[in-house]
Amino acid sequence: MKFISKNIRHLRHLKGLTQEVLSEDLGVTRSRISSYEEGRSAPTIEMLIKLSDYFKLPVDILLRNDLTKATNSSFIEVGNQRVLFPISVDEDGENLIEVVPVKASAGYLNGYDDPEYIEQLQKIKLPFLPTGKHRAFPIKGDSMLPMKDGSFVVGRFIEDRNDIISGKTYVLITLNDGMVYKRVYKQTTTEPTLLLVSDNTSYQPYYLAMDEVLELWEFTCSINTQEYDERELKISSILNMFNDLGVELKALEKLMD
Repeated sequence: MKFISKNIRHLRHLKGLTQEVLSEDLGVTRSRISSYEEGRSAPTIEMLIKLSDYFKLPVDILLRNDLTKATNSSFIEVGNQRVLFPISVDEDGENLIEVVPVKASAGYLNGYDDPEYIEQLQKIKLPFLPTGKHRAFPIKGDSMLPMKDGSFVVGRFIEDRNDIISGKTYVLITLNDGMVYKRVYKQTTTEPTLLLVSDNTSYQPYYLAMDEVLELWEFTCSINTQEYDERELKISSILNMFNDLGVELKALEKLMD
């Protein structure tokens, strides 16, 4: 319960509320809110549930996490719920990027919505990134050439699935396939579906139901951990040439039809 008093005060300030307004909304006296914030008394179970519903945050988040580290933009709304999504900053107020290590990537599916798991991830700073919440993910395999195995993709968190831009690449945290990095195309079907395509044409495209996507991160930059050699760059250029040629041939076939 050591965080609850300052969490209540901080959340109230984020919403721009006075103690009087909060007390009226919760149906208690102002002095009770004051005693909670000053740590002179602790909320009952019933009051914790009220606070949870009011601020749309789980009770365990209110009790176990120091929310004063987060700004208002750290609470990202997902559907009808709000989840704690802390945007880490350094002493200068610059955003920090959590790095999901290769060894921990398999466990990310279990810890992606756990503030304690996210808190223990290593952090880096890349000041040239656009605004938003960013995270770095490890890339495995060769399905997204020329991206090499062991590289990292830095992605910006996409809250609204309607913001997906067909043809761009995304890191997707999925219900059944875990973490994948693919080129994404929205499908105009009755059921919301995405087409996931690898840049390496040796891998077959496949469809993914929108409701299987747990998190979506739009590519902003990549970090290579290995140097490319001349042969690899030539092979990559040839693959890109054939990919472009395939697109042009498909367009030509449509015109001929």
